[in-house]
Amino acid sequence: MTTSLQRDTATSPAPAPRAGRPPLSAWLMRATWRGLPAGRHDVGWHSRLVVPAADGTPLVTDHYFPRAAGDFPTLLVRSPYGRGLPWSPMLGILFAEQGFHVVVQSCRGTGGSGGTFDLWRNEPADGLATVSWLREQPWFNGALGTIGPSYLGYAQWALALEPPPELKAMVVQVGLHDPHAFFHGDGAFALENALAVGAAMTYQHRGLRPFLRATLRLRKRLRAITTARPLRRAHTAAFGDDVTWLDGAMTHPDANDPYWHGASPATAIERPSVPTALITGWHDVLAGQTFEQYGRLRRAGCRTALLVGPWTHTSALGKGLPEVFAESLAWLRAHLCDDRSGLRATTARVHVGGENAWRDLDEWPLSPATTPWFPTADGHLTRQATAPDAPVASFRYDPDDPTPSLGGPLLSATAGARDNAALEARPDVLTFTSAPLTAAVDVLGPVSARLAVSADTGHTDVFSRLCDVDPAGRSVNVCDGLGQLSTGDRAPSQVTVAMGAAAHRFLPGHRIRWQVSGGAHPRYARNPGTGEPRAEAVDFTAVRVTVHGDSALLLPVPAEDG
Repeated sequence: MTTSLQRDTATSPAPAPRAGRPPLSAWLMRATWRGLPAGRHDVGWHSRLVVPAADGTPLVTDHYFPRAAGDFPTLLVRSPYGRGLPWSPMLGILFAEQGFHVVVQSCRGTGGSGGTFDLWRNEPADGLATVSWLREQPWFNGALGTIGPSYLGYAQWALALEPPPELKAMVVQVGLHDPHAFFHGDGAFALENALAVGAAMTYQHRGLRPFLRATLRLRKRLRAITTARPLRRAHTAAFGDDVTWLDGAMTHPDANDPYWHGASPATAIERPSVPTALITGWHDVLAGQTFEQYGRLRRAGCRTALLVGPWTHTSALGKGLPEVFAESLAWLRAHLCDDRSGLRATTARVHVGGENAWRDLDEWPLSPATTPWFPTADGHLTRQATAPDAPVASFRYDPDDPTPSLGGPLLSATAGARDNAALEARPDVLTFTSAPLTAAVDVLGPVSARLAVSADTGHTDVFSRLCDVDPAGRSVNVCDGLGQLSTGDRAPSQVTVAMGAAAHRFLPGHRIRWQVSGGAHPRYARNPGTGEPRAEAVDFTAVRVTVHGDSALLLPVPAEDG
């Protein structure tokens, strides 16, 4: 097992447990939320309980419970981000007041728990040890569910690798199962998001003040870090040596590298034993992993449900909280309390952009077939193919002045849908735009691009984005993705770019726009243009990139719209 993902944490005796009501800060946050159902029970709290891992390591745990007589199911939440805000009100109080015991535990090496935090590696065994502890509690009735977002979702998949018989339901909110895909899923290191994860993983469990200081340090030094040559270890300017695993994640781009062995509990997704609700947003950094989870579960015959909202990774549990909580509560009541009154009749519920409405669907994706749209030399996007070998347009990508990232699936406040006007005015961004639509066009499913491109060095990235242009000329991003050309010669090559999935209606009078550029920095580490590894490159060269006629934007449009 590699040690490069490990972070040592000083082990000290766990603080004494406390009993009573949850802290005032949690109640104050709970009071700010609107659109949530009224609580059914008053909530009690046992804090700083110690659960022994299989090797005896103390795992510090809080227990929220309904202050009422009765038999209540249990929810397990395992987090490396601490047990305070926002988990205390969002998972502890909200679900305890609806009639659940909620056990919130700090992962090994975080939040006062003993041992060493080793990203991805200890969660299966520590989760099972916690279930063993639950079996000994007098209030545990044998009905267990799990819930939580992001890495808390990963901890759920880790437990499901060997699901205990008590595990009856899971709710994975904006969660991941494949660490490598998070860091390198588009073939280029997800630089900005990786840095944000570094701050959260390392400092959030230490308390609000250390986390805010680290976040502000990162924001202040972001440009210097992301433009450093070499990129490797530049993050120490913000984090010092606290985030040693980040260097390892950055320098192992190959999914088959032994470095990543055992990191993904993907096999748990192919087992039909635990009914699982999945929640994501169209601009969630983990949306692609959620869709993969949904597809695998459906193929395995597992009971599952999918909710996709107009959210980013963080706003799903912000502005999206009423919908997310209702979905989560209905699923848990159905499978832990035998109360199916809140379940919807359809498998999937998606928010459709453009028309700003929800649709209930029997399946996702609704439109597996694709309709090609072709670029022209005068900047149009048409349904008519152009001469396949003819150059259509070109641009010069300069890594010393990289094309900036704007909106999309980020972990920062700039994530989501944004007006791309300033970005599209740059000379290193190509746009191909349809005529105003005479009828609505629905895009429902995975979007991709087939690009015939050449580069004068034979090495370049190709960033491809779908935008909706309204009658006033505002160009708003819908979905996007990155591909690479690494042939080492100047001949045109086919590059397929997966651009994520979308549920979007292009209204009459609007136009469909395809945006093509050489990168999105600092969302992705820059391509040096030389073929050298991004983390190690010191010498960079500008690249002339040409798009050829045998290129197409592939949209999943229903037959009646095609």
